Amino acid sequence: MQLVVARIGRAHGIKGEVTVEVRTDEPELRLGPGAVLATDPAAAGPLTIETGRVHSGRLLLRFAGVRDRTGAEALRNILLIAEVDPEELPEDPEEYYDHQLMDLDVVLADGTEIGRITEITHLPSQDLFIVERPDGSEVMIPFVEEIVTEIDLTEQRAVIDPPPGLIDDRAEIASSRDDAAVDGDAGTGAGDGDR
Repeated sequence: MQLVVARIGRAHGIKGEVTVEVRTDEPELRLGPGAVLATDPAAAGPLTIETGRVHSGRLLLRFAGVRDRTGAEALRNILLIAEVDPEELPEDPEEYYDHQLMDLDVVLADGTEIGRITEITHLPSQDLFIVERPDGSEVMIPFVEEIVTEIDLTEQRAVIDPPPGLIDDRAEIASSRDDAAVDGDAGTGAGDGDR
């Protein structure tokens, strides 16, 4: 199975290094020296990582055969793809590869069906499950522990405990200020009528 593990950014310096946008939780495993990666577009690869280092919080890579800034710039926006065994699991038992989560059924704790995961979006602050509902509509579920309470790969399901309004159109709003406004209006109306 092939997984996108990075996107090549701009050239760094004049000796063929490039910045990369890392798209894997295990860069030390997937993007280490000696790794041979397929590319998208395929004609640009395969690329072999010669060196890697972190500079100012960014991962810099140099590929075999790329020795100058011109060669590095030619690689910009190319996706790096690693071959991964579909049975391989992340080292941390609380982490999952995207392919493990795709097509899982999404249910509430009581078993109510919400839909199935059709896409996973990686945002800087959190990941989102894009869930297709039985009626064909989609809902976005933040992949955070407070909402996604269980991932059961054996049963092929994700159990969620969504806050009000996340998966339905009718949010349950309980606000003491709203209650006070209603009570206050009723009191004013009664007072005006007594005069």
